[in-house]
Amino acid sequence: MANTNPDRDSTPWKTFALYVAWILAAIFFLAPIVWSVANSFKPAAAALADPVSLFSQTFSLENYRRLEGVGAGWTTYAANSVMIALGTVALTIAVAVPAGYGFSKFRFPGQTALFIVAMATLMIPFQSILTPLFLVLNFLKLQNSLLGLVLIYATFQLPFSIFMMRNAFDAVPKALIEAARIDGASQWTILRRIMMPIALPGVATVALFAFLNSWNEFLAALIFISDQNKFTLPIMLVNVSSGIYGIIDWGALQAGVTVTMIPCLVLFLLLQRYYVRGLTAGAVK
Repeated sequence: MANTNPDRDSTPWKTFALYVAWILAAIFFLAPIVWSVANSFKPAAAALADPVSLFSQTFSLENYRRLEGVGAGWTTYAANSVMIALGTVALTIAVAVPAGYGFSKFRFPGQTALFIVAMATLMIPFQSILTPLFLVLNFLKLQNSLLGLVLIYATFQLPFSIFMMRNAFDAVPKALIEAARIDGASQWTILRRIMMPIALPGVATVALFAFLNSWNEFLAALIFISDQNKFTLPIMLVNVSSGIYGIIDWGALQAGVTVTMIPCLVLFLLLQRYYVRGLTAGAVK
């Protein structure tokens, strides 16, 4: 008997169309990355003369060497960005993990109101409180310091991180905590040895967001840092793009973009399996 189910007949074509759509989407998102990397290895003259073309007949590291002549050099700016990003990640995790655990597994007066206040800070535009932040850092003698930037980045990262960690801990059955308490484990032991390994996807997601936001942030670093030796990579990219007499050095700019995006791509590829699980943690109990 002939198959009269039109849905079954069209399934291969639907699958083919889906794969074509995925391939086109991948090309759309990967094309700027490939273009930047390819232009970074062009000779400076070729990149300036024809920045639109993808490849050049000559392979050159000239653009990366020229980055050392931008201000204090790209290695100095990269080291500053690494210290700020790692400091922000460490401070964010150190505060968000216990706070998320407390909001998830404990009950205390004013808990809901305190959590709402913490989440409400997400609605405050960063640009609207630049002046108070500048005054606070100046009072603490942290203006024009990397530590000051770490404190600012971690502070604005905490509301989202606490929310993520609370959801991650909500997905952990309370029976595990009760069993550990019966065995005589303290709260810190439960958090460190039982809850943290289970909630590792949430911790990885928090760390990834904290790293990316602090690594790519530009405005705070521009306003609160005045010493050229303490600038970060995003500020270096602006200095490169401004050029001499308004001429953009495309080769050096794309080399700087490549240097800046490589850590983000590597970190995301390493943590992507935790990233998806961390975002969905607590969605189903």
